[in-house]
Amino acid sequence: MINCDKTVVKALGFNGFGLGSNTAELDIDTQANKLVRIRPCQIDRVYDEEYIRPWTIEKNGAKLTSPMKLDIPPLSLVYKNRLYSNRRVPYPMKRVDWEPGGDPEKINAQNRGISKYVRISWDEAAQIVADEIRRVTEQYNKYSILHQGDGHGEEKVLHSSHGCPGSLLKVYNGGFTYQTRNPDSWEGWYWGAKFVWGDTGVGELSNENMVEDVAQNSQMLLHWGCDAETTPWGWCTQFASRMCYFFSEAGIEQIAIAPDCNYAAVVHCDKWIPVYPNTDAAFQLAIAHEWLENDWFDEEYINTHSVGFDWEVAHIYGDDDGIEKTPEWAEEKCGVPARTIKAFAKHWAEKTTSIMHNNGGSFIRSAFSTEPARLECLLMGMQGLGKPGVGTLRIGNWGMYGLPEECGTPRSEIYVAPQGAYQGFFSGDPSIYDLRQSFIPKTLIPEALLGDYTLENPLKWHGTGLLGWPRADSLVEYQYPSKASEGQTVHMIWSDCPCWTTCWNGGNRFVQAIRQNKIETYIVQHPWLENDCMYADLILPVSSKAEQEDIAQDHQNGYYSLLYYEAKGVEPLTDCLSDWEICCEVAKKLGCFEEFTRGRDAEEWIRRGFEMTGLDDGTTFEQLKEQQIWVSRVMEEDEWKKFPHGLQMFAEDPEAHPISTPSGKLEFYSTMLSNTFPDDNERPPYAQWIEESENIQERYSCKRAEDYPFLLVSNHPRWRVHAQLDDSQWLREVKTCKIVGPDGYQYEPIWINPKDAEPLGIEDGDIVRIFNDRGWVMGGAYVTERIARHTLSQDHGARCDPIEIGVSDRGGANNLIAPHKCASQNTVAENTSGYLVGIEKVDVFELAAQYPEAFNRPVNKGYGVDINNWIA
Repeated sequence: MINCDKTVVKALGFNGFGLGSNTAELDIDTQANKLVRIRPCQIDRVYDEEYIRPWTIEKNGAKLTSPMKLDIPPLSLVYKNRLYSNRRVPYPMKRVDWEPGGDPEKINAQNRGISKYVRISWDEAAQIVADEIRRVTEQYNKYSILHQGDGHGEEKVLHSSHGCPGSLLKVYNGGFTYQTRNPDSWEGWYWGAKFVWGDTGVGELSNENMVEDVAQNSQMLLHWGCDAETTPWGWCTQFASRMCYFFSEAGIEQIAIAPDCNYAAVVHCDKWIPVYPNTDAAFQLAIAHEWLENDWFDEEYINTHSVGFDWEVAHIYGDDDGIEKTPEWAEEKCGVPARTIKAFAKHWAEKTTSIMHNNGGSFIRSAFSTEPARLECLLMGMQGLGKPGVGTLRIGNWGMYGLPEECGTPRSEIYVAPQGAYQGFFSGDPSIYDLRQSFIPKTLIPEALLGDYTLENPLKWHGTGLLGWPRADSLVEYQYPSKASEGQTVHMIWSDCPCWTTCWNGGNRFVQAIRQNKIETYIVQHPWLENDCMYADLILPVSSKAEQEDIAQDHQNGYYSLLYYEAKGVEPLTDCLSDWEICCEVAKKLGCFEEFTRGRDAEEWIRRGFEMTGLDDGTTFEQLKEQQIWVSRVMEEDEWKKFPHGLQMFAEDPEAHPISTPSGKLEFYSTMLSNTFPDDNERPPYAQWIEESENIQERYSCKRAEDYPFLLVSNHPRWRVHAQLDDSQWLREVKTCKIVGPDGYQYEPIWINPKDAEPLGIEDGDIVRIFNDRGWVMGGAYVTERIARHTLSQDHGARCDPIEIGVSDRGGANNLIAPHKCASQNTVAENTSGYLVGIEKVDVFELAAQYPEAFNRPVNKGYGVDINNWIA
């Protein structure tokens, strides 16, 4: 029995935007200022079942019920381990050979990532930041400061992981250049599917009541390019896993379509169809071909609910390019035997089928990703999209944007959010600032910083790329430098999301970009020294969730709407401050503290957050602080069942309930695209198979494949959340998390099929490297039949450990060698999977002799490279 003197409720998910994204509630037990235990949050210590009314969905004797004890994922449970990681930034640090002031002789940008750091005080650190903001603004203008304030991180509201510096810069300067966050797990849907089935947030369809619809009406569920046992772990409870078990017990057939036989496929699926990475479009076109040939589709629905179907038919039969998209043709492209394609097409046509996604996975993050997304729209339309049991079910981001209709499960009565306490900088709110003054899409940051762009010769692109922004925005042309900036470019960067190198496309180019003297100041604030941090001039340590007092809510667990007070669990373990507190210190130096804080301290902000929720059931703030958690009752069953599922209303009457396309119907040919981009051969007006283009050559058929004969699939990781949690000792003990080399180093696994490994002399556990013309990264060979032939799999997000800076990496951060070009020419879509690489076995001791500095860094067995390597 573990003794504790305090128990506090915390949200330990890893989404990081404060509103509509706090998940994974748990109880933290502390003893003598030490976190001693993490366990599931027990709702029944405050409420009973009679009051909460847990919901139940039943089918064929199987039951799926919302629990009174939340089933949190392992990634949240290991937070105790990470809190005490030796990679915690211990105090404010300045790079030894950088001096503020912009003197070219004292920037030494070429040493970013090489030179070490010395300790400075918080007073000095805050003064440096304030002085650099003033200097850069006066020497250039406010748009010469780039704020990188987006992405994933610890979930905080008052102490927001991302965006506080933007809020401060807005107060002090009235503006800055903002790095806009892409829809990084929905790229193909956002830039493609929206033009077919309407302007639906991130491009996926409404999730409303879809669990009930699938349970009652679907006979088959396709896991297409997703892993329900892996991806939800960083965002929500283990509801997705419980749901898939329920579907199996209810008699619903489940089939996985992916390059890898992932964890959900192994546990839940009746069949795995291995498809080469980024070739789903060929598979989809061949299925449609079979349906057309055999009249296995809903022709009446197509005639009444869609326009432009003839264009797709013409492409399928090769009227436009001379190639008929038969199963035999597709077999060569996607690796699925023609006989399997034919059998599967028939099986699908005979079964009422829905498709399940979890933020898309690698399926939607590759070159030309708009095409499989639009072809999904085609296939679902051919089977009567929106009819009972025919829809798309999203199993992550339940309640996205705080919208109850996005939950997918039975609704709670009340949905609240403590937005009144939120200090982050949410770029989707036009009332905060005019984004169009100056911004750079995240995927274009290296290009913008490396190029010599001017007003006369700017970098141009279409669309802000912002998650959730309307489809019409993606047709608007923008530029850098913006006209508002009067031609001034970026000279200072302030980041609170330092994972560009390991999470985005072409990470090595980002490294090259920030190692230029024209980037005079690079400031990073973060709890751990990892990834982009090692290139910073100034590192500001951020406190963790356990060390802060906050308020938060959760709409995304799949079960209930919750609000909770987060008391401080332990005192700060390092000389750190929260993101908000850091900005408060800088605001003091800038002389705008009162304006930035609006005269409120932390306790007053937290109370304001509660008061602005609109909660009117009689609960007081004092009651919330005492019981720590508030949970809404679930609607009565006859109430929540009234809400339609997915596109039900459109399917029943498309004239009375049109979707948000120009015609109000499914548009397989988009006039919006044809009118704006008449010559686009990478995202044409109707979905097509695209072999390659001038910008992108990442197919087996490309000439580059002679040197790089494998396609790499880079999924959301099993054992971390993007770049978070790669330093957990407990997780690193799992073989599929890390493979220990003969030098004792823990390498990121690379899955390879035995038939591919044997001729290369690669055996299970060997240390290898994958490479292409953009660089190389290392890994440990995991030889398994759970990966398709001619395919490799290495999860993205491994922590960077540079060998040659901008060239090679020991840690396995494969985003460093991903294509730097976007997924297609008129989008700013991420392109981080399904690209060509080679693989070869390496001798780590020979490499150590060749690169002694990189291979001789002291390594902590549990956490990876020791932080003391970077401290002078």
